[in-house]
Amino acid sequence: MGIIERILTAIFGEGRNVLRETAEVFRENADAGAERSKEVRLATLAAQSAEFRDSGRSRFDQIMDGVNRLPRPVMALGCIGMVIVAMIDPIWFSARMAGLALVPEPLWWLLGVIVSFYFGARHQAKGQEFQRSIAQSLSRVPQVVGAIERLEGRQDGPQIAPDGPPSNAALEAWRASRDAPPPATM
Repeated sequence: MGIIERILTAIFGEGRNVLRETAEVFRENADAGAERSKEVRLATLAAQSAEFRDSGRSRFDQIMDGVNRLPRPVMALGCIGMVIVAMIDPIWFSARMAGLALVPEPLWWLLGVIVSFYFGARHQAKGQEFQRSIAQSLSRVPQVVGAIERLEGRQDGPQIAPDGPPSNAALEAWRASRDAPPPATM
């Protein structure tokens, strides 16, 4: 009994569990992982609540923070509202859009500058990404137009024969030599 007791004491004794400690090398301890996750969530909530905590800020600062959070949701909901109104009352919508058509172009530029300034670097980065994608699309236009013209038969250049790909002289010679009768031997 002494040997078994020493082995079990070495594995499980003295407040240690060698099997558990070894297993934790390969797999996270669920309890410890949950505890770490809880600490991260609590720290995140504390940071967010500190942002909205009244720490000596004036009423004006609080109102401005609220106003600064409005443009994106208002613009998104406004666009959705325009689509809904266009479906409900197209004549009323058309009259309003005709009014927008009368707005001078410099005023549109000014509005674009204000919106660009408000959204800042994010707007610029997204705009540049959009322009890159447009440039990539435009670089493929000649290929697409050529393919469409070939499909419609409007191009005078080389076309694929209706019965298959263009002929290959080496392939034709090989086929002819294969189909020829074998030479007569004596």
